[in-house]
Amino acid sequence: MKITTMIAGILLALAASPAPAQTTIDVAKITCRQFIFDDIALSKSIAVWLAGYYSGLQRNTVVDMSRLGQNIDKVQDFCRLNLDITVMDATKKALGGGK
Repeated sequence: MKITTMIAGILLALAASPAPAQTTIDVAKITCRQFIFDDIALSKSIAVWLAGYYSGLQRNTVVDMSRLGQNIDKVQDFCRLNLDITVMDATKKALGGGK
């Protein structure tokens, strides 16, 4: 009986714990400065989201992992030289028209 009461107490305590807040990010507003310095989220996470976004626009369901890495490097290099533009604009310019 004690174990059942203890388990019930633990479950009640966990249920009463505050849940972590969810954060939403408007990727269209992220600058290269924020992208390079991981001010908003990890740059790799944003880069993967961008790759998915542009692949979705092209209805492309294939992920070429080596090309993804190369494209991330190109966008990061472009952003280091253009810190004040948005990362979405940098992606279009670095990869040629939003590819």
